[in-house]
Amino acid sequence: MAVYVDQAIWARHGRKWCHLVADDIDELHRFARMLGLHRSSYQGPPKTARPHYDLTSYERRRAIAYGAAACDRTAVVMIVRKLRRQAALSA
Repeated sequence: MAVYVDQAIWARHGRKWCHLVADDIDELHRFARMLGLHRSSYQGPPKTARPHYDLTSYERRRAIAYGAAACDRTAVVMIVRKLRRQAALSA
């Protein structure tokens, strides 16, 4: 399984943000915990349809240093769609 981050291009609150996603939701939570992110910052069903964590550009650099793969937005969209299909099948 792998963890991915897209480019930090989303501006909000004076910072640039990106998305942390993974091939598996459990892997996503484990990696986020390793980065020191709180589970309460998880964004996924039912709050949003896209399971992810938002990262600052600083956190993105740390995530890559810990092994996350840097990718573009298209790859992130494909991963999120895969996660949604997996969630629908397990429901």
